Amino acid sequence: MPKTSARLLSLLSLLQARRDWPGALLAERLQVSARTVRRDVDRLRELGYPVAAVKGPDGGYRLEAGAALPPLLFDDDQAVALAVALRTASVTGAGIEEASARALNTVRQVMPARLRHRVDALRVTAVERAGSWPRVDPQVLLALSAVVRDREVLRFDYAAPGAADAGQQPPPRRAEPHHLVTWSGRWYLVAWDLERADWRTFRVDRITPRVPTGPRFTPRELPGGSVAGFVADRFQGHERQVCRGEVVLSLPASAVSPYARDALVEELGDDRCRVVVSAWSWTGLASWLGRFDAAIEVVGPPELAEACGRLARRYADAAQSSGSSTGAISS
Repeated sequence: MPKTSARLLSLLSLLQARRDWPGALLAERLQVSARTVRRDVDRLRELGYPVAAVKGPDGGYRLEAGAALPPLLFDDDQAVALAVALRTASVTGAGIEEASARALNTVRQVMPARLRHRVDALRVTAVERAGSWPRVDPQVLLALSAVVRDREVLRFDYAAPGAADAGQQPPPRRAEPHHLVTWSGRWYLVAWDLERADWRTFRVDRITPRVPTGPRFTPRELPGGSVAGFVADRFQGHERQVCRGEVVLSLPASAVSPYARDALVEELGDDRCRVVVSAWSWTGLASWLGRFDAAIEVVGPPELAEACGRLARRYADAAQSSGSSTGAISS
């Protein structure tokens, strides 16, 4: 059984990862008894963490939000992931470079010396692509995220290309916002345009939200059912999609986006993201995905899965031949 302090840190990390946790599942993940879980929950409550009991057939626990919540705790992997995300924020196009630097400095100061040394040893230089588009106002991103979450009609001004030069003021737009996405370091809003009765992708740097927002709406089904595939179709066009595949990586979107180039990255959770990417060959596509040190779930097509299999066998043969050669030399 892990030491109490380490176990409490693991329990807190699990409670932060999802809304509700059945008690039996927590006990299984921590490899302790249900009684030990109850005692550890009581210890967290004594430390000021508002852990509520969830009623139901299985019972369980929930870490509730509140102003009195003590500082969050990070394990080693979380601390490194946070440092990478903050150091590479300059290429996200979100206009948060200075805030990210200040946030990293703040987090660094409250870290234990062991973690602080690990973060300081991490030297990452985020190189921005040439010809990047204008920075996006973080407040606009927050406003758009809110209407996507609340399913409220967005009223906004949209700076169409050339309109300002012609002295024209386009009329306000109305749309049902569905997703915020990044494409090659640029931000777009995927929405149903109410005036044009069609799906549109709007550049976020051209959007000026209006208040108040419109009424709530029932989300429509996105063509193809996948925002990643929808946006890839819009930007790449079928004529450029020589080999296009879709996978789910066991990494947060913030860790993949800075290195995704023309790939589309969609956040699926704290540690998962969907990636749609094109290449000139299936083997090249499979090898590109291998650059991320994470589990890969191939969504499709079958050609990509087959290429991953061929590449895996090729690498295994290379590793085996390398081991044999080393043994022959040493003997």
